[in-house]
Amino acid sequence: MKNKRSKTALSLTYAFLIFVAAVDLIPFFWMILSSFKPLAEIFVFPPKLLPSAWAFSNYRSAWRAGGLNFTRMFGNSMLVALPFTLGCIVTSSLAAFSFARIRFRGSELVFMCLIASMMIPVSVTMIPTFLLFRNLRLIDTLYPLIARGFFGQAFVIFLMRQFYMTLPKELDDAAFVDGYSRLRIWWKIIMPLSKPILATVIIFVFQQVYNDFQNPLIYINSTAKFTVQLGLASFRGLYATRYDLLMAASVFTLVPILALYLSAQKYFVEGIAMTGLKG
Repeated sequence: MKNKRSKTALSLTYAFLIFVAAVDLIPFFWMILSSFKPLAEIFVFPPKLLPSAWAFSNYRSAWRAGGLNFTRMFGNSMLVALPFTLGCIVTSSLAAFSFARIRFRGSELVFMCLIASMMIPVSVTMIPTFLLFRNLRLIDTLYPLIARGFFGQAFVIFLMRQFYMTLPKELDDAAFVDGYSRLRIWWKIIMPLSKPILATVIIFVFQQVYNDFQNPLIYINSTAKFTVQLGLASFRGLYATRYDLLMAASVFTLVPILALYLSAQKYFVEGIAMTGLKG
């Protein structure tokens, strides 16, 4: 009787999750279908699911619409996202390793202050940060967008610290006997065992930077330095918006994120599951 009830509960749970996933995917599929529609068909009533004529030319037009060059904008986004992600991973993992493996007076207090910093709104630090980079004469360059990654992120440090605490400390003791320094332990032992959490934070950080609109809008003035998110915003005009081209551009700008997630999803799920095993 209990097995039957458990199977029924499991079936209902899966049915509910499938329903929620389907509802979440409706806007995604609507965006894809709208990217193949002529502009006049996107807002017809009653709505048409499939286009009457598949406008594949929307993708070609969106790539260079209004003088935009998405090839260059993709390059700019990669020039920002890749160094930012790499710098954030290195600095955050070193900080997380220190909090997880090195006990010093006040370490818990410092860690709690770090966690508390996540509650500070971005708008509080926006103006001082802009003034700093303006005084350094770095406005209208990609450097302000990249440099922030080399100071770590509190959320990433928290995730990696929780994962490192699940690794047995006997590994460190054995390495110390072999003459390893702490830095070498981090590089030779901890990092090779951290594939799940590395995949997780790489996806989080890369997606955050790649989809960032606010910071490029603040620091970038030249169209030659536009990222893909600024390029998407360019389809919104003062009097009209080319939703057909906007939908097409939104689809092909999603490709790097989807490719990254699909290539790392095996480790991504494992990393999410293991970060909360030990406090």
